[in-house]
Amino acid sequence: MTPSELLKEVLKYKSFIAKGGITATGGEPLLQPEFLKEFFYLCRQEGIHTTLDTSGFIYTPETLAVLEFTDLVLLDIKSIDSAMHQELTGVKLENTLRFLDYLEEKEIDTWIRHVIVPNYTDDDIQLETLAEFVKKYAVIKKIELLPYHTMGIDKYEQMGLDYKLKEIEPLSAERLANAKKIFGIR
Repeated sequence: MTPSELLKEVLKYKSFIAKGGITATGGEPLLQPEFLKEFFYLCRQEGIHTTLDTSGFIYTPETLAVLEFTDLVLLDIKSIDSAMHQELTGVKLENTLRFLDYLEEKEIDTWIRHVIVPNYTDDDIQLETLAEFVKKYAVIKKIELLPYHTMGIDKYEQMGLDYKLKEIEPLSAERLANAKKIFGIR
């Protein structure tokens, strides 16, 4: 499908999405930056709000060009600890933070999304460090703290993939409340 063909499909629902818009998510949508840039450009021409859901780890001129036509970025920060981020994602944290700096420079509204995983990112020191770190960014309009759950286990098994966190229990309501308190979220 081309960006124009995708837009044609989206326009069938324009009245439905008039108060929202479209979100490019994945996997990682920035793996297809040229397609996404053209699609977001076409959406902008139609007055459709564009949101990019990304981890920001692909930091290239091509991926940054997509942001020219992006209204909102949902930026996943898996961990503020570099070693933990590498362990959880397989990629370095630095590009995600560079991406966030670029969003600040270009004044693109951003929501931070952080999954809280018991025994990994459910640590008060890490949570406090991340909460303090994001305070310096004026573009951050919202922080979403997402509790780890086990709903993906079956999907991984069906695909024949090893689910590395299968022994981890879902995050408790108490620990989520604790994290929200640290971030000042009601």
